[in-house]
Amino acid sequence: MRPHVFVNVAASLDGKISDETRRQIRLSCKEDLERVDKLRASADAIMIGIGTILADNPKLNVKSRELRERRLREGRSENPIKVVVDSRCRIPEDAEVFDGNVIVAISKLAEKERVEKIEKKARIVVFGQEKVDLNSLLGFLYEEGVRRVMVEGGGTLISSLLSHGLVDEAFIYYAPVFIGGASSPTICDGRSFRVPVKTEILSVERLGEGILLHLRFFSK
Repeated sequence: MRPHVFVNVAASLDGKISDETRRQIRLSCKEDLERVDKLRASADAIMIGIGTILADNPKLNVKSRELRERRLREGRSENPIKVVVDSRCRIPEDAEVFDGNVIVAISKLAEKERVEKIEKKARIVVFGQEKVDLNSLLGFLYEEGVRRVMVEGGGTLISSLLSHGLVDEAFIYYAPVFIGGASSPTICDGRSFRVPVKTEILSVERLGEGILLHLRFFSK
């Protein structure tokens, strides 16, 4: 058993989530940021890859006080559990994400010294020899009571989840811009899939300045 997994990402019209320098580029409009906050509040856990942590240093907190208070009334914590997929335990000790309940998923390749430092900041779980075994990680989260996982990137993590059939839904906000660059990170980075991943388009809507696409995947 595993939780329901949904991806949320903002991209340019050419599918880029940043430029060649991998600096943070704001693509979401005000309306989309409000939508994302509601999605976060609905999740039991937020999953993110180490690349996004290093590039953007996000907090991953629910911003709306009203939404945080609603979670508390429902008997949940103010913010979802934060899950960082970090095979080699490269996360900085001063990362903004270390605020609340944080799990760092690593592989057996992670250096012991790095692990000992991060253990003071977060709960460390080990799944996989060289890379984090995402199937096992999601199974662990389910056993911990997590039923809804929101994935906020980056492209490498999204690609890995899709390649293993571990994504159920996706929300993609397309901003009316082009970024370009052959090496600019995309929604789905990494190697191409042996067989294209099929989806069903549930809805397409105009949201603020851009377009929101809601997709459903057919899990393996």
